[in-house]
Amino acid sequence: MSRQMDLTERMLSREEKFSGRILRVHVDTVLLPNGDTASREVADHPGGVAVLPLDEENHVLAVTQFRYVFGKPLLEIPAGKLEPGEDPGEAGLRELREETGATPGRYESMGRILPSPGCYGEILYLYLARDLRMGEQRLDPDEFLNLERIPFDEMVRRCLSGEIEDAKTVAAVLKAKVLLGL
Repeated sequence: MSRQMDLTERMLSREEKFSGRILRVHVDTVLLPNGDTASREVADHPGGVAVLPLDEENHVLAVTQFRYVFGKPLLEIPAGKLEPGEDPGEAGLRELREETGATPGRYESMGRILPSPGCYGEILYLYLARDLRMGEQRLDPDEFLNLERIPFDEMVRRCLSGEIEDAKTVAAVLKAKVLLGL
């Protein structure tokens, strides 16, 4: 077996391009492992959280909302952006209550994913919520969505067929499929 190369790229300089409410974009010049230099375009994000809510009949509480970037509505699990210093678990509970009105009796981490590590600095935390008690939705003023109750097996089928394209939803549904043996 050959010796492993150190793959670390070291930042030489940074040029800030944009700083907004959600994203900060910069271009870094990096030193490559072979001594050459390259540019890396990076979008920093504060992180996010997504919750797979399963009711007593193993139906997923999913939301459909228009996603401007892709110009169409997407079916997703409840999710949201982390506030600075916010605990991901608490953020997940907040987003679940706001978007579905549900509060879980059981709530557990399913780990974290890196949605697009080539240029996007978001860490997305995934949670599973069960034993749901339903209350009232409390959507943000700029949030418009439809709440749907979809059998878990149908969610799995839609993820595998490509009908559901949202990465956090695909990852959470397939992780839950394996972890729960459903």
